[in-house]
Amino acid sequence: MDYGKAGMAPKGKNTRRYAEHNAKGTERNPFGAAAPKAELLARMKAAAEAKKATK
Repeated sequence: MDYGKAGMAPKGKNTRRYAEHNAKGTERNPFGAAAPKAELLARMKAAAEAKKATK
């Protein structure tokens, strides 16, 4: 018996099975574009207010 031919097929190389939803270079996360800190803080405050309003 050739034991090298038995068993599962070898796994693929180190590749992902899916595309990341926030991958670099996409429309939502373009290369070289970092959101300003003021914009981030405004979004965080708006989210906190929305969460507080639902309680």
